[in-house]
Amino acid sequence: MPPHNPTPAGPSQRQLRVGEIVRHALSDILSRGAIADPDLDGVIITVPEVRMSPDLKQATVLVMPLGGRDADRVLAGLERSRKWLRGQIARRVDLRFAPEIRFRLDTRY
Repeated sequence: MPPHNPTPAGPSQRQLRVGEIVRHALSDILSRGAIADPDLDGVIITVPEVRMSPDLKQATVLVMPLGGRDADRVLAGLERSRKWLRGQIARRVDLRFAPEIRFRLDTRY
């Protein structure tokens, strides 16, 4: 009989569920073009995944601008808007804590 492994191999169902809820909220906010930042104006940004920390206090948001163009500029704009986006997520998602947001470029494709 193999030894019991107390640490799961991947994220918990709760992390996956909350990550998906946060992803939907962010996708909705970004699709409306509500962020007042010149580097994000008119840019279509997809959010393929949000990875939550085990305590749900950190959200790593994987983003990709359409066509992959101006990725560094888009990431800089998202970083500047991070606090505002966190507030928007707090209003839309019923969590005890609004997660800290980190943006990363989705380089999987």
